[in-house]
Amino acid sequence: MAAPMKPPRVLFYVQHLLGIGHIARASRIADALAEAEFDVLVVTGGSAVPGFPSGRVRSEALPPLLAASAGFSGLADEKGAIASQDYLDRRRNQLLETFRREKPDIVIVEAFPFGRRQMRFELLPLLDAIAASRPRPLLLTSVRDILQERTKPGRDEETVALVKAHFDRILVHGDPDFVTLPETFPLASQIAGKIVYTGLVAAPPPPPVDDRFDIVVSAGGGAVGYDLLRAAYGVARTSSRSWCLITGPNLPENEFSNLSADAPANVSVTRFRRDFPSLLRNAELSISQAGYNTVCDILQAGCRSILVPFTAGGETEQSVRATRLETLGLATAIPEDGLNSEVLAAAVGTMLNGPPPPLHPLKLDGASQTAQILRQLL
Repeated sequence: MAAPMKPPRVLFYVQHLLGIGHIARASRIADALAEAEFDVLVVTGGSAVPGFPSGRVRSEALPPLLAASAGFSGLADEKGAIASQDYLDRRRNQLLETFRREKPDIVIVEAFPFGRRQMRFELLPLLDAIAASRPRPLLLTSVRDILQERTKPGRDEETVALVKAHFDRILVHGDPDFVTLPETFPLASQIAGKIVYTGLVAAPPPPPVDDRFDIVVSAGGGAVGYDLLRAAYGVARTSSRSWCLITGPNLPENEFSNLSADAPANVSVTRFRRDFPSLLRNAELSISQAGYNTVCDILQAGCRSILVPFTAGGETEQSVRATRLETLGLATAIPEDGLNSEVLAAAVGTMLNGPPPPLHPLKLDGASQTAQILRQLL
């Protein structure tokens, strides 16, 4: 009698530096792979985030690295100090040892080489180790639908060279009817044969909850969302509606205290709500940045939406997403620059008095589709 086949082993590397979007999306994909009977190890490189990865997969944490600034310049350790070479060496060595121990059938690297260039010190050695392995595992990169546009000469060419030399597929977690990779990566035609669209990676439809707020405000991880939260708080204090302000786990403690100390009865201020997608389904309006995962939750819920895209440090990704959604009638976009309570109050009034958003045809099953794509590749 033949022995039962072992489930394919996946090593999934994800590094979040500022927000929690990368680890949240990777966790949703990892859960779908586990559901499809893959043996998944998620290797994380950022600060701990409650609930990500979930308990459905194995996980291993490297010594954490964070962005030293909102512009992603420099790497800091868990205490906020600039990471030393010894600290970086320990991370690299642990990652390589984990790869050798696991002997995965598939390695997924989140963002790199399209992003996370700061992690080349450990990812380039990992690519070399994969290339030298016998048998060699499949190597895929996992990227969101809209990439940060590069301004430095040679960056896109470097990305193409790495993809051609090392990667078997590019998993683009988006719907090509919404946006395609060539729209934010000009050299995509040179690697077109490796591009696979999975659909947007939304969470499964959430269970109903009793808690109900008219307006839900969220700031992602919270590291850069204080101006949005402060503007929303100013509107909420004079509103007759019920508000929930979700600050994110990374909002500095003094800023959280400023918001929560004298909150009126109609305003709930909290760092994290695991039932955030369910709250959106009960809400009339969502106010948020335009991060990938938040937008997926909004599309899943079908509620009205005001988006304030994050643009510090030359970031372009959220602005592109917000503008596309506004064009489809699925959101109203407000620039981050110049945001205040008066501007936000006017947008809130317009949205609440306007029609609900139209139904959309965007594919939101990217996590399960990723599992099917990996099965086909194997």
